[in-house]
Amino acid sequence: MTPEPDLREALLAAVPGLRAFAISLSGQVDRADDLVQDTLLRALSNLHRFEPGTNLNAWLFTILRNLFHSEYRKRRREVEDPDGSFASRLKIQPEQGSHLDFEDFREALSQLPSDQREALLLVGASGFSYEEAASICGCAIGTIKSRVNRARLRLAATLNVDDMDDLGPDSMTRAALQG
Repeated sequence: MTPEPDLREALLAAVPGLRAFAISLSGQVDRADDLVQDTLLRALSNLHRFEPGTNLNAWLFTILRNLFHSEYRKRRREVEDPDGSFASRLKIQPEQGSHLDFEDFREALSQLPSDQREALLLVGASGFSYEEAASICGCAIGTIKSRVNRARLRLAATLNVDDMDDLGPDSMTRAALQG
């Protein structure tokens, strides 16, 4: 939709004032020019909302001001990182994998015989020594050691853990985190 000639002239006449206002808001000539351009585009696409006979400059300046403040709020949450150094320090392991691993572990742990699960939880999770766990369970130290060993082997088999590299993030995630 092409604006009427009078309206077109009024829009063009408003540009210097809009530009000066945009420079005063942003403090940057390039950013101000972008704001003026965005303002004019927004005004042209919403020309049907402008009421003839009202103050066109006030309407345009309001659009520019609102665009500036919207962008300011957006940019306030952003971090400028032209060389990528900040982003390179933000590498973290995705959380969903560890949650799924924990759920798999809980399921595998629940499948252990109760005496093995009890021994493993006392020694591995609660930090009791073999002697203390044997005393709690009322059995010999060798029995506790045997139950813990069988529980660990069964868990490893159930979870398909062959060595320490199988723990933690998978190889693709590790590669992505290393950059």
